[in-house]
Amino acid sequence: MDFEIVNGAVASLETECLVIGIEDGATLSPSALALDQASQGYISNLINSGDIKGKTAESLLLQKINGVAAKRILLIGLGKADSRHDRNYKKIVTTISTAIKSGNLSEATIALDGLASKTADTYRQVRHLTEWVTADLYQYDQTKSKKADPHPIKKLSVHLQEADTEEGEGALVDGTAIANGMNVARDLGNLPGNICTPSYLAEQAIELANEYDSVTCEILDEDAMEQLGMGSLLSVGRGSEQPSRLIVMKYNGGETDAQPHVIVGKGVTFDTGGISLKPGAKMDEMKFDMCGSASVMGTMHAVAEMDLPINVIGVIAAAENMPGSKATKPGDIVTTLSGQTVEILNTDAEGRLVLCDALTYVERFNPKTVVDIATLTGAVIVALGNSVCGLLTNDEELAGELSIAGDYANDRAWRLPLWDDYQELLDSNFADIANIGGPAAGTITAACFLSRFTKSYRWAHLDIAGTAWNSAGKAKGATGRCVPLLTQYLLNQAADEMLDDE
Repeated sequence: MDFEIVNGAVASLETECLVIGIEDGATLSPSALALDQASQGYISNLINSGDIKGKTAESLLLQKINGVAAKRILLIGLGKADSRHDRNYKKIVTTISTAIKSGNLSEATIALDGLASKTADTYRQVRHLTEWVTADLYQYDQTKSKKADPHPIKKLSVHLQEADTEEGEGALVDGTAIANGMNVARDLGNLPGNICTPSYLAEQAIELANEYDSVTCEILDEDAMEQLGMGSLLSVGRGSEQPSRLIVMKYNGGETDAQPHVIVGKGVTFDTGGISLKPGAKMDEMKFDMCGSASVMGTMHAVAEMDLPINVIGVIAAAENMPGSKATKPGDIVTTLSGQTVEILNTDAEGRLVLCDALTYVERFNPKTVVDIATLTGAVIVALGNSVCGLLTNDEELAGELSIAGDYANDRAWRLPLWDDYQELLDSNFADIANIGGPAAGTITAACFLSRFTKSYRWAHLDIAGTAWNSAGKAKGATGRCVPLLTQYLLNQAADEMLDDE
């Protein structure tokens, strides 16, 4: 689907469907007022009859109206001015997407006059519209014998004042890149574990490098990791016939000598729990345990598509956690790439075991910042539910940067403490550190574990176990989070670095 910005009198716009807003209390938006005048009061007569009151996401579809060039008019309720937060804006967009799908439209034009969100930011409003419509129209059919019928919609136009055109066009470019990155992440997350293996993830990284000249890729196999001493990462995949991989993607958009920003994803392509076997109920959802790596892959796609003037390295620690004769056992002790030893008390706490070696590995890049992303703990769902991801870091500035990026991208993170008080919960009588800290503060102790491998650079951890996928009904599937947060963070970093160079 193509997006474009259009200008001009809304009554003269030739389109299959023109979407205009009605504010709560039946107040006409500027576009609605223009159509009302062109149609000699037709819109206001409908409102006076009580057919639509302007409540959030309320809608009314009208056919050809005299004096208006559009074939159809979709009136959409904008709600009260003080309730136009992101959640309600998203409801409005979903109603529009539903109308596009049900109307079998090939193109449509949206003219909401900047009133759907209380944030007066044209770029943000248009970008979110682009991302959310694309997400609403997403279809997964890779593993179905009958492919989904493609949506007929080919073009979506956004009506803006001429003075806002350049800003709107920039929003469409960035929004499309982020939406495409989210679709990459969703496709990878939705694939079953017998297809999306560590080797498959490596192949996708190579394809990314082949697609963009700005991206290079290096794959470390098990022999290479063994020689380096990555005993922790390798321990997770010992029980599987699928070989583990460390995947390194380098995007070179900045100065050659500029420090890179590194994003590290947990890529456990299926997690049985290993010898510490998970219960059977919902174990199928453990194909989503690689959604951290999927968000890294999606973000690298978005960054490359936007051609950001920044250096970014995406690292994926990929393994399959299976029980077997060679599988790691509770009580086993492994030596990490850092030289620290780990007593593995629970093989189902495997995400931190693949990440810790990857986090040590990235020291060689002299990173400006490092952010790891993982479906790491069920405890984060208990703490925060499914709306926001957990953010843990000892770097106050980095915490603020990620929180600001998440708020702007509507892909929020909430900070949890990472105090030294929790570190002693990881004490072991037989190794330098245990891989679990007991039933209390599970998300925090998992981050405490990772923090012991990140002392040489600025680092933050995002726990996306509650946000990476939906479990219920027709909505079941990967969400593509936190591609928007990560991409916005990198957009902000690129902007800051450009200012520093001036």
